[in-house]
Formats: sequence, structure tokens, C-alpha cells
Amino acid sequence: MRVGIFGATGVIGQRILAEAEQRGHQVTAFSRNPAADPRHRQADILDPGDAIDGLDVVVNAINSGGDPEAAIENAQLFPAAATALLKALERRPATRLVVVGGAGSLEVSPGRQLVDADGFAEGLPAQLGVPAEYVEVVLAHREALNRYRLSNRQWTYLSPSSGLIQPGERTGRYRLGGDQLLDVTADISAEDLAVAVLDEIELPRHLQRRFTVGSAA
Repeated sequence: MRVGIFGATGVIGQRILAEAEQRGHQVTAFSRNPAADPRHRQADILDPGDAIDGLDVVVNAINSGGDPEAAIENAQLFPAAATALLKALERRPATRLVVVGGAGSLEVSPGRQLVDADGFAEGLPAQLGVPAEYVEVVLAHREALNRYRLSNRQWTYLSPSSGLIQPGERTGRYRLGGDQLLDVTADISAEDLAVAVLDEIELPRHLQRRFTVGSAA
């Protein structure tokens, strides 16, 4: 399968790239600065142009910056990327899109999302080690999801049931859910998150839907 990955230099994107190659897929990693890695092809997610021609699946695993301040400043990258990718896919109706998003829009009770819970922003420094203003990034992820939900393209949105994804062990196992947060102990490694992404690519079960994954432990 021909798979293109935006955000392939990030913690999650690197693991998705490695997992896809390990499974024998034909993978293209997109970067605005491909000189940093000869395997990468130059492309801007905000203007993908012809870069995604011929792909079976496009993966959006971008982040908005290497540190919290940069992420906050660039938070609107997520909804902007959603708009750009959906527009590009209008001419490519057979191409699927898999997006790795955030946990904040998962429901903690019917109709109530995590980001709307009392004290959510104030708890971010203790929970994730980021300032309370990082809530802007969480809200931008939610805005992006809402844009995908208005589209008739073949999109899938993955919200890990964990706010912080870090490198760890690849167990190949994970728990699967829908729009509801699994629980507060659902931390999943970047490696197992990549397994979930490739499982969805190879056997699509959530077309035009959001799903979540968490640790199997």
C-alpha cells in the first residue's frame, strides 16, 4: 500500500513511518525541509499540491511545535491542515486520510468532553508539564476534528486516551474505544499507537469516524 506521512519526524510520526516500513508498505515521508533526511520528500501540509498524488492513504501526524510555547503559538495549524487536506482530497476521492489528534475532545460523560471539564486547563501543568495556556492547542485539535466531521471524504481520526505520548515498548496490543475517554490509566506508547494507526490503515474500521486507543495493561 502507498502511504504518505506528514509529521514523520515527530515522536509519533517516526514510529508510524517505522511500523509502515516494517509491514512492507511503500512509504513517503513529507517534510518542509527534506534536506534533513534523504528519505523525505518536500511538501507543505497547508498546500499539499500534487505531493499526495497516487497515494492510497495520507497520514497526518503533525505537531504544532517542539516546545509548549511554540505549540501554543502555532495551535491553529491543526484546523488549517484539516481544511487544506480535505480540499486536496476533493480531487482524490479514493485516497483515505488518517489523522492522529488529541485526547481533549474525548467524552468523559455523555455529551461532555474532557477539555470542558472543570479545572482542565488549570490541571495541565501537573498532568502534562505544560502551561494552562496549552488549552489552546487542545481546543485547536477539537476544531480540526469538527472540520473533518463536516466532510464527506474518507477520513479517520484517532484520539489516544492519553495526553502525553512517549517512546516506549512495542507490545502490539492496545484497547480500542469510540468517542469516550477510556480511563486515566490508558497511557499508550508511541510504538503501540503506531501499531493502531497501521492496523486501521490495513483494515479500515472507522471511516468518517473518530476512535480512541489506550494501553492494553
